[in-house]
Amino acid sequence: MSARVQPVEPPYPERIQALLGKLMPPGTPYDPLLLFRVLAVHPELADRTRPMASGLLNKGLLPARDRELVISRTTARAGAEYEWGVHVVVFGPAVGLDREGFDAVAAGAVWPDPVLMTAVDELHDEATWSTTTWSTVRERYDDAQVVELLLLAGWYRTLSTMINALEIPLESWGARSPAFRRARRP
Repeated sequence: MSARVQPVEPPYPERIQALLGKLMPPGTPYDPLLLFRVLAVHPELADRTRPMASGLLNKGLLPARDRELVISRTTARAGAEYEWGVHVVVFGPAVGLDREGFDAVAAGAVWPDPVLMTAVDELHDEATWSTTTWSTVRERYDDAQVVELLLLAGWYRTLSTMINALEIPLESWGARSPAFRRARRP
């Protein structure tokens, strides 16, 4: 299967090579992600989104484990196995999340963190939080972290929408889960 918008292919023009180098983590063993190569068809936009993405992943105020749980649940709820699978392999081990935890999140379980899972589910379903969820989120996070959590969930919902609508195929090395098996729309 190929993406509905064809990703840039090597050999890359110098400008695209530089962009992809900025999008990929330094020293990564992987070729540029298909998602990044699709984004690179609009290099100006890709370059403008990079600071937000990098800031959420590398300079956030949320604990890294919480960040990955939010990303996992957001991408799972949106059906974006591509992004979910990349985070399982690349970021999960570094934050102490094992495959069992990621699979539980993808399957819809509230374990390993009921507060975050409910918060993400409500954002996905209602684009807001109930009074109860707001209270539990506020017990854990300060104002800046709450804003970051909202932007993180929204950012990964946006990426999930792009991944799904453009039918970006899974990375060969990305994790897969039976929780994502669903019929394609005609």
